[in-house]
Amino acid sequence: MPCGIIGKKYGMSRIFQEDGTVVPVTLVKCETNVVYSLKNKSKDGHDACVLATAPEKHPTKTKKFRIIKEFALFGEDKNKGDEVSVSDFKDVKFVSIIGISKGKGFQGVIKRHKFSRGPTTHGSDHHRAPGSIGANAMPGRVIKGKKLPGRMGTDKITLKKIEVVKIYPEDNLIALKGSLPGARNTIIQIIVTK
Repeated sequence: MPCGIIGKKYGMSRIFQEDGTVVPVTLVKCETNVVYSLKNKSKDGHDACVLATAPEKHPTKTKKFRIIKEFALFGEDKNKGDEVSVSDFKDVKFVSIIGISKGKGFQGVIKRHKFSRGPTTHGSDHHRAPGSIGANAMPGRVIKGKKLPGRMGTDKITLKKIEVVKIYPEDNLIALKGSLPGARNTIIQIIVTK
């Protein structure tokens, strides 16, 4: 069983099962990954397998791949240079996912924190503003962590226990149940859990 694989979000679709139920799926395209290096407890403090994909067009001595990610290693024999493909996932039922959510830019408090808007009539100046944000003379400053406007999205999202619905080895695709974070072509880490 592999420790995981690196892929790109391909898009969403649906799969009809034998009993007629429809399962919404996200397709992840996983080109063949290479075991870039191995880490062990004695030297690095933890056991891990570093996978790489997307070879550089003009590789150098130090950089041969564009995408390199680390995966936890649990009790399996891997060697540097081994390949990991989607066909290795035929016995895997559930996986964890790590991805970057869609970026939404600078947003106000209504979109970012689900605040309610103020009245829109009779001279009100409080339409989409956050309202009072300060404290009293003590401490005389805005408390850290206050919900205010700011950058929204592009956060690291981890989803656990995502079902593997189907595998398409000829197209290097894995169909995972439900939606996954990020836009199309977002890098997705598929992690096999114990």
